[in-house]
Amino acid sequence: MPVICPTRAMERWTVRIDGAEAVFSCAPLVEDHTAARALPRVWAGRGLGVADVDLPGLIAALGEVMKTPAYWHGRTPGTGAAWSEPRRDPEDGFVYLSGPCGDDTGGAGYRPVYSFAIGVATLRDLRIRLTAYHHGT
Repeated sequence: MPVICPTRAMERWTVRIDGAEAVFSCAPLVEDHTAARALPRVWAGRGLGVADVDLPGLIAALGEVMKTPAYWHGRTPGTGAAWSEPRRDPEDGFVYLSGPCGDDTGGAGYRPVYSFAIGVATLRDLRIRLTAYHHGT
C-alpha cells in the first residue's frame, strides 16, 4: 500500500493508496476535545465537508495522488461528474460537496473523521471542483 507523505503544499494531509481507493487523513491542529470541530466531515457514501483552511492542502494531496501509477491504472476514462459544486456554510467555515466519499453505512448526516476513502476514478472531478471553488473565492 503506497503512502504519500505530506509535502509542504499538502500541509496536514497524508494519503494511502489502497487498490482503487485513496484514503486521505488529516491530522488535527490540536489533540483535545475541540479537535472534532476542525476535522473533515463525511456523510458516508453521500458527501464530504472540509474546513476552508484545509482546502489548499487537500487540493495538493489530490494532485499528488494523480501523479501515481495507481491513479492512472484505477481511473476510468469518460467518467462523468461525480461531485456536486462546492457550497460554503458561513456558520461553520466548511465547504461541502455531495459525492462518493466513503462506504454508505446508511447513517445520516456529516460526521467528523480522521480519514476517509475516495475512489481514484472520481479524484479528477473532485480536484477540478475544489480548485475552481478555491480560485473563485
